[in-house]
Amino acid sequence: MKWFSFSGIYTEIKRVRWPKGSEMGRNVSVVLAFTVGFGLFFVFTEFVISFLLKWIGIIA
Repeated sequence: MKWFSFSGIYTEIKRVRWPKGSEMGRNVSVVLAFTVGFGLFFVFTEFVISFLLKWIGIIA
């Protein structure tokens, strides 16, 4: 079981390509932008649906 030894784990860690700081910052900014965008979309959608429901008289 060479793959489950400390030396095997160490060599696998050395083979992994870890992201650089600038790449990590870019990825974080993309994730935050999508999260904020989806949040705004759902808030806008909720306002539109509640307005339509009030308009047709379902919600008082």
